[in-house]
Amino acid sequence: MSRTIDSQSLQQRSQRSDRDIVYVGYRQRGRAVVEKLPEQERLTPDRSLKLVNHSPSGFEWGYSGSGPAQLALALLLDYTEDEEFALTHYTQFKNEVVSQLECASPNEHWRLTGIEIESALGVNNSEVLTASAGP
Repeated sequence: MSRTIDSQSLQQRSQRSDRDIVYVGYRQRGRAVVEKLPEQERLTPDRSLKLVNHSPSGFEWGYSGSGPAQLALALLLDYTEDEEFALTHYTQFKNEVVSQLECASPNEHWRLTGIEIESALGVNNSEVLTASAGP
């Protein structure tokens, strides 16, 4: 993932005050489930599958495979609302973030905040806020 990115999508996200979004992943009956908080909205692969079909069977995490690739694309697409940005950065995001997420047992979960997503993309919060405020 390039550390010098066009952070326009992230700026737009910050302007919408959605930086407090948290994604939570857990297993339910053996299936990977991802929710977006605070809305408690379930994230599905449907939207990301229209761009790239890595894993029609669903999301995964904790390794570098097709399920984690679909999750990385879906997370960036949902967070940035920018297809081009998500397509450009999801592979590296999968390798650096999604492959490292852990949640093996039914009682475990992982959390990923908007600030952590921005940090993984190499954009710090003050840069996003300063850039969105304009000159």
